[in-house]
Amino acid sequence: MKIGFIGLGIMGKPMAKNLLKAGYPLVVYDINPVSVKELAAAGAEAASSAKEVAQKVEVVITMLPNSPHVKSAVLGPNGVLEGAKPGMIIVDMSSIMPLVAKEVSAKAAEKGVEMLDAPVSGGEPKAIDGILSIMVGGKKEVLEKCKEFLGKMGTSVVLCGDIGAGNVTKLANQIIVALNIAAMSEALVLGAKAGVNPETIYKAIRGGLAGSTVLDAKAPMVLNGNFKPGFRIELHIKDLANAIETAHEVGVPLPLTSQVMEIMQALKVNGKAGDDHGGIIQYYETLAKHEVRGS
Repeated sequence: MKIGFIGLGIMGKPMAKNLLKAGYPLVVYDINPVSVKELAAAGAEAASSAKEVAQKVEVVITMLPNSPHVKSAVLGPNGVLEGAKPGMIIVDMSSIMPLVAKEVSAKAAEKGVEMLDAPVSGGEPKAIDGILSIMVGGKKEVLEKCKEFLGKMGTSVVLCGDIGAGNVTKLANQIIVALNIAAMSEALVLGAKAGVNPETIYKAIRGGLAGSTVLDAKAPMVLNGNFKPGFRIELHIKDLANAIETAHEVGVPLPLTSQVMEIMQALKVNGKAGDDHGGIIQYYETLAKHEVRGS
């Protein structure tokens, strides 16, 4: 199966490389030519547009920042649908609005093209290791055709429902991750300012009920003052904005999510938008006038 890959950013690049390592012929495109050259050097075929990618493959994977980027890449001029043939499959692995996933899928169906929305969780480290969690919306029979190559990028591939369900599940995931990081930040700043070594706190609680994948991924980073982005605050802001908008459309209040959103917005104003979302702790450190690292 020949696969196209559009979007070679922090997540897309290692995901595409894992497909190459697994032996899949790959045609790639990104607006950043440096990323395209890097994948070409690893064995992929470079394309000059999303349309050209679609003309050469059976499946197109998109991994893009947000809803407008997906609509442009798939529906826009020189987009995927301009080059698509009936029977082709689009697997959008971006994190976007569920309603946009449904809109793009409906347009694709008019050309006889199937679509899955299949956002991921795990950040850059798990993208590199090929152990992402993949949340899928769409037809079961379409997923069955894609499961083998999805399994080269993730260890968990779960069908969540019809098209759009993958992104609803991803929004739920992003709410839980954001609130976990905020709770960890409050706790570690409290402990550190109260005179207890924050690394000791982490080691003591990680095996109990407060332990989590989020805690194990983010606590070591913040304790070292490492805010190099695996997942940027500005991208988490985007996801929470999508979650809040979707929640309001279906009548679900999100009071805690809204509060963490404002914390992230404050960090963005202070020039921290490009930091890893573990950098939420800096907001609490500023309020408490005490840094966790070095405590």
